[in-house]
Amino acid sequence: MIATEFQKLVTEDKSDFLDRFLALLRDKNIEYCVVDGLAANAYSEPLVTLDCDVVVVASRLAELEEAARNICRVEQFEHSLNLSDKRSGVRIQIQTDPRYQSFISRSTKREVLERMLPVATIDDLLQGNIWAFQDATRRSSKHQKDLVDIARLIEVHPALAAKVPEDIKKKLL
Repeated sequence: MIATEFQKLVTEDKSDFLDRFLALLRDKNIEYCVVDGLAANAYSEPLVTLDCDVVVVASRLAELEEAARNICRVEQFEHSLNLSDKRSGVRIQIQTDPRYQSFISRSTKREVLERMLPVATIDDLLQGNIWAFQDATRRSSKHQKDLVDIARLIEVHPALAAKVPEDIKKKLL
């Protein structure tokens, strides 16, 4: 339980927010997968993150949103539904961009922070980070995080470099 305890300490998760959210998904039997930085931790050296990014099956999103409003704060954005709890630093971001829906069916159970969770494939994670990096509306700091995640995935699986657009590769050097 060392990783879980560390995560709760770093994120100041005094309400077990992440575990309550995962339990909500499990109790409602909603298909999902973990994406982005937390998912990259399942394939490479872990980095601390306050974010838990997930994709949920689109047909159940409204039901999940309604149930989540009973346990936390819910904010709607253009491509995400963000959940937060004032007693936790954990930020749950539900990706609503339809391009991510196919990630769910290809996901596999992997260990993340001592929890067995459905995690997007490494190829899908790379694609998601490429899409995120190419999104001109994202903050500069988010672009830097996207580059770090791309670099982390390529470091573990060098063959992935062939899938990275040249303009992004140049920024990795």
